[in-house]
Amino acid sequence: MEFKDHVCELLNTIDACQVFFDITVNFDLTKNYLDLVVTYTTLMIILSRIEERKAIIGLYNYAHEMTHGASDREYPRLGQMIVDYENPLKKMMEEFVPHGKSLSDALVSLQMVYPRRNLSADQWRNAQLLSLISAPSTMLNPAQSDTMPCEYLSLDTMEKWIVFGFILCHVALNSDAAALSLWKLALQSSTCLCLFRDEVFHIHKAAEDLFVNIRGYNKRINDIRECKEQALSHAGSMHRERRKFLRSALKELATVLADQPGLLGPKALFVFMALSFARDEIIWLLRHADNIQKKSTDDFIDKHIAELIFYMEELRAHVRKYGPVMQRYYVQYLSGFDAVVLNELVQNLSVCPEDESIIMSSFVNTMTSLSVKQVEDGEVFDFRGMRLDWFRLQAYTSVSKASLGLADHKELGKMMNTIIFHTKMVDSLVEMLVETSDLSIFCFYSRAFEKMFQQCLELPSQSRHSVCFPLLCTHFMSCTHELCPEERHHIGDRSLSLCNMFLDEMAKQARNLITDICTEQCTLSDQLLPKHCAKTISQAVNKKSKKATGKKGEPEREKPGVESMRKNRLLVTNLDKLHTALSELCFSINYVPNLIVWEHTFTPREYLTSHLEIRFTKSIVGMTMYNQATQEIAKPSELLTSVRAYMTVLQSIENYVTIDITRVFNNVLLQQTQHLDSHGEPTITSLYTNWYLETLLRQVSNGHIAYFPAMKAFVNLPTENELTFNAEEYSDISEMRSLSELLGPYGMKFLSESLMWHISSQVAELKKLVVENMEVLTQMRTSFDKPDHMAALFKKLTSVDSVLKRMTIIGVILSFRSLAQEALRDVLSCHIPFLVSSVEDFKDHIPRETDMKVAMNVYELSSAAGLPCEIDPALVVALSSQKSGHCNNIHCLAKAINQIAAALFTIHKGSIEDRLKEFLALASSSLLKIGQETDKMTTRNRESVYLLLDMIVQESPFLTMDLLESCFPYVLLRNAYHAVYKQSISANA
Repeated sequence: MEFKDHVCELLNTIDACQVFFDITVNFDLTKNYLDLVVTYTTLMIILSRIEERKAIIGLYNYAHEMTHGASDREYPRLGQMIVDYENPLKKMMEEFVPHGKSLSDALVSLQMVYPRRNLSADQWRNAQLLSLISAPSTMLNPAQSDTMPCEYLSLDTMEKWIVFGFILCHVALNSDAAALSLWKLALQSSTCLCLFRDEVFHIHKAAEDLFVNIRGYNKRINDIRECKEQALSHAGSMHRERRKFLRSALKELATVLADQPGLLGPKALFVFMALSFARDEIIWLLRHADNIQKKSTDDFIDKHIAELIFYMEELRAHVRKYGPVMQRYYVQYLSGFDAVVLNELVQNLSVCPEDESIIMSSFVNTMTSLSVKQVEDGEVFDFRGMRLDWFRLQAYTSVSKASLGLADHKELGKMMNTIIFHTKMVDSLVEMLVETSDLSIFCFYSRAFEKMFQQCLELPSQSRHSVCFPLLCTHFMSCTHELCPEERHHIGDRSLSLCNMFLDEMAKQARNLITDICTEQCTLSDQLLPKHCAKTISQAVNKKSKKATGKKGEPEREKPGVESMRKNRLLVTNLDKLHTALSELCFSINYVPNLIVWEHTFTPREYLTSHLEIRFTKSIVGMTMYNQATQEIAKPSELLTSVRAYMTVLQSIENYVTIDITRVFNNVLLQQTQHLDSHGEPTITSLYTNWYLETLLRQVSNGHIAYFPAMKAFVNLPTENELTFNAEEYSDISEMRSLSELLGPYGMKFLSESLMWHISSQVAELKKLVVENMEVLTQMRTSFDKPDHMAALFKKLTSVDSVLKRMTIIGVILSFRSLAQEALRDVLSCHIPFLVSSVEDFKDHIPRETDMKVAMNVYELSSAAGLPCEIDPALVVALSSQKSGHCNNIHCLAKAINQIAAALFTIHKGSIEDRLKEFLALASSSLLKIGQETDKMTTRNRESVYLLLDMIVQESPFLTMDLLESCFPYVLLRNAYHAVYKQSISANA
């Protein structure tokens, strides 16, 4: 209500002073006067739309009474005002009758500005509006106009002035043709106007309802109806064509200025005109799309709106980046030209009172004192005082009794308007950008904003402009006001959530495209696997014979690489489309390194990196194709091929976006070498470890698979129930190397630890059997030189077969581990040959007398590099934690005996060499005793057991052949080899 009182008082003062208004002369005075009228009108309309307004002021008065003990003295007036302004426009039409002359004069002055701004796209195109290259000879000439500030004045603002202004002083419509022309043009351009944010005012209905009760206004009512039809039928298409023109015009402008930023000086006006024009069209579309009044909505759906916003952002970025260029230009302009011209104008004035003369002189002095050195020194300019003085001078010289009347010296007004524009180019570039291109209104049209974004992403040709949506979120804080600080948090949070959502969706879209490309490349890579060449070879071998028989052969299978052969340039494959879409979207993600929204910094590339890490992790695990029910899993070599194809595609992303893809590989692949990833999900390490232990090695224990040392692989044995997988295809040298490549040293260490855990469980059972037979074994140890007594003691031993079976299982596990370790050593020797050779040299030259703890550290290092060690550190760790190729895999016993013995004697601080010599003496004595037996059951497989003793000595780093010959004749070994060979020949026959 106080605001209303002040407005009424000011309007009366203006009328009393008979102020002269002309937007082209005293721009600031006229603009602020019209803004005052529209703000007052808007406020009263919004007040009338508050449904509970009477209850609210009643509660306010009650609260005032409780607080201060008496009613607010202005409460009756406030209540009366609420009642009077139930129909605000009708009341204000009566209220503005005395102000009609001033208001109509101010509005009619727009006849030189508004029609020129409200042209069709064809007229703009014919005039080559905003084009810098249409006239190359004038490219360096400064863009000039007699009405500089009017050139970038918002069309939306002018329409509000005209519509609300002529509703309030409607009499002018009957008496002034210029007023009627402006009124009709405004009514034909829009169906609704913005009151405040997303609150709109439906022009035609409101105007018709007001005029219908005024006698003699039938003609005006008909005008309104005709204009409404015109607006509904043609306004949409007219604005659509304008947006289409502005897209190409702004693109040209942005491209030229990016190449020649020096043109921002002379052509600054073009930049702000372009921004203002585009902003008006975007706001018009946003407002009307949300308030459609016609059945056809095609004109209100613009899938290319992102492109227009993007070029606006480009121009804004150029202005911010090259601000010093513009400052240098306009500082020289003000001091070298404007100051001189203004001085001449002042000198030629016939009448110039002292006060006005002092102000004018200060203008000239301020401009003359400027120099380029101030820009180079980074001095902060501030011309607000000069602009405020000019505003005061407009007020002094626009009243009817002024001795220096601005109405008689229009050239002075136009020159000063130009100078004011030039000063803004020096000290108020950011404020100018907000004035001409602020799109914070999107904050209040969230649904439309998100819909535009989705449309942009769905159209591949527009996805390169999608970054404009998160960039628009940086505008939102400019719609806050210091008088309402509490909404800063609400608007700030909205800007953050929307920006986060947009960047996340962009990254997801890019991730999906990359995933599709990876899938295609993995398919192509799969075609090159050796398993697919068998059919091609078979066809080639049988080709001649098929020709000879005259039978029609099978159609030749397409060879890998056919997809790269093009018949013409028009042929576009799915992969081409994916790459095109990805490059467009990545341009957007890479457009800005970071953007700041409400003091928060967003980095678009990090969103993409994060999504790529998550997807790469899921894809690697998914490509193992592990099926828990059927225990099927991809061969390591095939998984490695797919992973490499995937990584090749990801590496190519660096061509589109400045991201560190190596960081993605390190984060993901290192996590895959652990048992679980950072999200607690199983990795390829856990899947393959589980499969080899629970599937392959379990089938070895069941007798369905055997280990063949000569082949260095596990091989399926012929059984009744055929296995679902071929063991050799998962355990040969190439597969184990592929497994080492995938799992890396960390993963292989986890595999070894898991194998050792199984061995430790077998050793625990063996210990129980030893405890059972402890007394007999103790006697046998001291009686190995008494054959008869040994034979009797042997028969007392229990669970001999169980010991043999468990030792065999241990041997099988250790054999598999030796394959894995050998593969790891081969892989590391390729990747880090110098480091591996250093570790190997360190291991080979460790002195025998070295402290066991130190030696174990060396062995642990060596084992991690895949090198074989005299003492297996993993087995020592596994056993120390326990504090409480024949078809039967019997050849694995040698490895089991040696490594178990080394580990156990290391734990119990015994001499490994002495204990193994004692074992050799016992074993050889027992075997020599068997050689003297005649019982067929006792001598069964005697020769094979002799060979097992030989294998134990060969495997052991602590026993030698000389030692074996000293207690077991070599002739027996030679005869045993001969006998076993003859037996295998007869078995095969």
